[in-house]
Amino acid sequence: PRPVTLGHILVAAYDFAGNRRWIARPGEFASVHGYCSSPVVFQDRVIIKGVHYGNSYIVSLNNAPGETIWKVPREGKTRSYVVPLIRKIGGRTQMVLSGSHGIVSLDPHDGSRHWIIDGPTEQYVASLVYDGSLLFMTAGFPEFHILAIRPDGKGNVTDSAVVWRTTKGCSYVPSPIVEGKYFLVAKDTGIASCFDTATGEHHWMKRLAPHFSASLVSTNGLVYFLSDVGVTAIVRPGAVRDVIQINHLGEECYGSPAISQGHIYLRAKEHLYAIGEQR
Repeated sequence: PRPVTLGHILVAAYDFAGNRRWIARPGEFASVHGYCSSPVVFQDRVIIKGVHYGNSYIVSLNNAPGETIWKVPREGKTRSYVVPLIRKIGGRTQMVLSGSHGIVSLDPHDGSRHWIIDGPTEQYVASLVYDGSLLFMTAGFPEFHILAIRPDGKGNVTDSAVVWRTTKGCSYVPSPIVEGKYFLVAKDTGIASCFDTATGEHHWMKRLAPHFSASLVSTNGLVYFLSDVGVTAIVRPGAVRDVIQINHLGEECYGSPAISQGHIYLRAKEHLYAIGEQR
């Protein structure tokens, strides 16, 4: 048991000169790890996920002055750190997230629910990914699961929407990635896996590191596995394992890499690195 102090979510907006434009407190929040889910900007609003040990909710605030547009409750009353994924799928704008003992699709315009899947576990950290046909999730605690989900249902789709599932190679913290027809996962314990997106066939599994915390990123068809010890394995996705490069940074890394304009940015324990061609 760990002490949990009830607090409140605080959302603030600043202009690029550093001036605060508005501040809002949309609701209570309690978690042993604090608040971890990134806010999501959608059209003229920001969406905040308040899924925690109390009365959980999702709330949408307008971009000025931070007033509540809609607020809907979430069942479960257990913490979740997943950042919602918003995509136009099957003629509907869907905001998909996992947490509170389930996976749910909401309409980000008004918070109404498209569909829900019960379970498959209690707590979730890794965000879902979408390949244009299926949604993929990996979780969690206390049980580990990977699900491929057909996102065209309505209502409770627990028994109809899951295309394939496995308990092999699942991650808890690192978010997975889809590259082409391959679904890749960095298991927290340092194991990398590659699955076929359509069938769930487990092509390969390989230890690449002692431990992973960072989420996977990709560029130019290659996927980057950054380990906690600052070693990056660059993998070409395929039915056969193909690790084309191992790079040693020499410093611990726990944050996910960012890729922009030909550079990869790494936030390490003591330094911020930008790797790419000199300009």
